[in-house]
This record gives sequence, structure tokens and C-alpha cells, in this order.
Amino acid sequence: MFLEQPRKGEPKKGWIEVIAGSMFSGKTEELIRRLRRAEYAKQKVEIFKPAIDIRYSEEEVVSHNATSIRSTPVSSSQNILLLTGDVDVVGIDEAQFFDEGIVDVCVKLANQGIRVIVAGLDMDFKGRPFGPMPDLFAIAEYITKVHAVCMHCGDLAQYSHRKSASADVVLLGEKDIYEPLCRRCFIEANSNKE
Repeated sequence: MFLEQPRKGEPKKGWIEVIAGSMFSGKTEELIRRLRRAEYAKQKVEIFKPAIDIRYSEEEVVSHNATSIRSTPVSSSQNILLLTGDVDVVGIDEAQFFDEGIVDVCVKLANQGIRVIVAGLDMDFKGRPFGPMPDLFAIAEYITKVHAVCMHCGDLAQYSHRKSASADVVLLGEKDIYEPLCRRCFIEANSNKE
């Protein structure tokens, strides 16, 4: 069984789940759903997010449709190890904004018998793999790719197209700055910028 509890005297089984996709694809919503289910099952849950993400709340993970769950903002992935005590499940939102150490943190937690659920953008606004996400895919037991709906044609969208001219890789924003696009519409939108 997927969430089977260890028998008395047996070590807990840990693993890593990654939820990835474009902006507005439901990554955070899915993360919150899984964490709430763990809480309902009376599991001890800790949730972390990068301290730079203050778009909706400084101390909560909040989805685009305003579903939220309390969290601890951290400035470094190593802080997660310092702040996880006796827990069963660790949730990490916006993993693409963490340093490369987030990969080792996830491995250490899973090796301690903790279920680790990580959500993040798989690609940046240029369509390139984003931060530590490719390495997280490589070490995860479970990967869920979620999709948005293309704002131009209505097909499945996997790209986070930036509407502003900023070239910064990290630029926090919402629908005023980003829109989800399918491959064809993403290529068209970016060819118009050249």
C-alpha cells in the first residue's frame, strides 16, 4: 500500500515526490492537497517555502485560487534540515528558487524515513530547466507533471511565458507578468520578441 505505516520496530520508509509544471498548472494546489491528506491521517507535517516568495503571504503556502496551508519560510535549503524534528511528511513549495543543496536535503530527509513532497516550476520563462528541478526529477520515486491551459489557443500548456521585458531569471509575479502557453504559442510569442 502506498502510505502503509511501518510495523512496530521497523524503520519508516521514506521517499521523494515531485510535482512540476508551468505557472497556473495547479502545482501548489496539488501539494496542499497531499499535505492535507497527510494531516487528516494524523501524520506530523512540516511545510517550507523560500523566504523570497511573499506574493500572497509571508508565512503560508498559497495557491493561485487562494487555498493555503501554514508554512515556514527559509532562506537556505539547509535550514529545512535544522527545522525538521520528529515529522512524517515534509512539503517544499517553489523548489526552483532554492539553492542546489535542496537535492541533498531531500535525499537526507527521505533516507531518514520521511515522505518528501516537492513542488516547483520545471522550466524558466525561456523554456530551460529551472534550478535544481532536473536533479530532483532524477532522485524522485514519484513525479507528477501538471499542465495549465494555453491562454492563446486552449491546448495543454507547459510553458510559463513572461509578458514583461525583464531578463532576470527570478522575477516573482502573477497573471500580470506571466501566462501559460503551449509549445506552438510559446514559440510564436518568443519569435515576436526577436
